[in-house]
Amino acid sequence: MSDNNTSWEREVVTQLAEASLKEQRRSRRWGIIFKLLTFTYIGVVLFMFNQASMPSVDVSEKHTALIELSGVIADGEKASADLIVTALRNAFENEKTAGVILRINSPGGSPVQSGYINDEMRRLRKDHPDTPLYAVISDICASGGYYIASAADKIYADKASIVGSIGVRMDNFGFVDVMNKIGVERRTLTAGENKALLDPFLPINENAKAHMQNMLSEIHQQFITSVKEGRGDRLDTSVKGLFSGLIWTGEAAVKNGLIDELASAGYVAREVIGEETIVDYTVQEDILERFAQRLGSTVAQIISTQFFSPTLH
Repeated sequence: MSDNNTSWEREVVTQLAEASLKEQRRSRRWGIIFKLLTFTYIGVVLFMFNQASMPSVDVSEKHTALIELSGVIADGEKASADLIVTALRNAFENEKTAGVILRINSPGGSPVQSGYINDEMRRLRKDHPDTPLYAVISDICASGGYYIASAADKIYADKASIVGSIGVRMDNFGFVDVMNKIGVERRTLTAGENKALLDPFLPINENAKAHMQNMLSEIHQQFITSVKEGRGDRLDTSVKGLFSGLIWTGEAAVKNGLIDELASAGYVAREVIGEETIVDYTVQEDILERFAQRLGSTVAQIISTQFFSPTLH
């Protein structure tokens, strides 16, 4: 009798366990389906938003091309040389472009990226002499931003815009005293006496410091030369500190020759270029591509979690 009871209990427990496992699998499948449907819905919404945000202006008619350069100038950012140069080329290659406005709002960034854009602006101006290129400053155009602006035919700004900062900087920290206080010993192996150049956990090496200062001075001189070439006689080089990294308001920048006039992008399009219709050529990040990448990663993670990851219940 005892054996029959035990057998019956085992059978009931086995059936309950199997039922529980089936229910868990069913729940997981439905969970995946609902998540995929949610992502599909979001994708459709983003697609409709992307379509709705596309410019409706006909670029086959005469127009002023606008390109936004906003934020830090660096590779991988929206103000990278690749994106800005692509936009500039697209604008200049359209025969209906009456003029190009590069609207700048940037504190600066990479001298290499800024130099690429500067060089391409000069090339495009030379190849398309009948298409003027103007830089219009909004809030700030400093350092690498001004490096780029100096390649334009003319520079415009608001009276309160921040302009200038013609200089180069490199930031570093020193943690030697902190390391000593907490009793941590720095152990670095290098092949090459200057490989650990400016290591923040080691005392400053004066020879290395002098070398880096020379490098910064060389880049600074490249910056100055480019600005002088771009601005020519309009630049008042007698102004004290003009190339020292100082900044000025737009109103003061007119007087020292850093900019030409006070005006907005709308004014330049309407009164200077003569085409009030503005078409934005700024290269935008592809929303659908970014969403697809994230969707693919998320779906893979969901599938991996649901089917391959061990779980405890």
